[in-house]
Amino acid sequence: MPKILYNNTSYRTHGDLPAIGSRAPDVSLVNTELQNVTFAQWMGKRKILNIFVSIDTEVCAKSVIEFDRHAGEAEDIVLLMVSYDLPFAHKRFLDANKLKNVVGLSAIRHAGFGENYGVQIIEGPLAGMFSRAVVVLDENNTVVHQEHIEDITREPDYRAAFRALGIKIDD
Repeated sequence: MPKILYNNTSYRTHGDLPAIGSRAPDVSLVNTELQNVTFAQWMGKRKILNIFVSIDTEVCAKSVIEFDRHAGEAEDIVLLMVSYDLPFAHKRFLDANKLKNVVGLSAIRHAGFGENYGVQIIEGPLAGMFSRAVVVLDENNTVVHQEHIEDITREPDYRAAFRALGIKIDD
């Protein structure tokens, strides 16, 4: 069972990330307009799911900004930023930082995302929130890359996520 490190203590998460080569579980999440959305909304597009604890933490916020920055003008990729933050928090953050390439999504209405993606923290002070992870899907929602970031103070490997889609990014 995967673990995360928070304040020098290790805590368990529920299950594992979806395996590379598997079909990603479809889930319903809430966008910044308070609408329920599923992966069907982005059918035919490649997806990077940046899953994190909260948009109001420094490293989580930086990861959203970095994914937006690296996305450039790629029209066939959608960057899905997923947390338990309220849709209002996602919208506030996206607007304040003038982010155009990312979609803020909240799991507030729909239980199951954390369990289906193996990111639900099940003990400690962050219990119920999501651990930091990246899951990359091709246009058919097949998992082509995944990274569970044990130390939640660490950023994801942006290069590896984009490389899984055949995109080279600069620093």
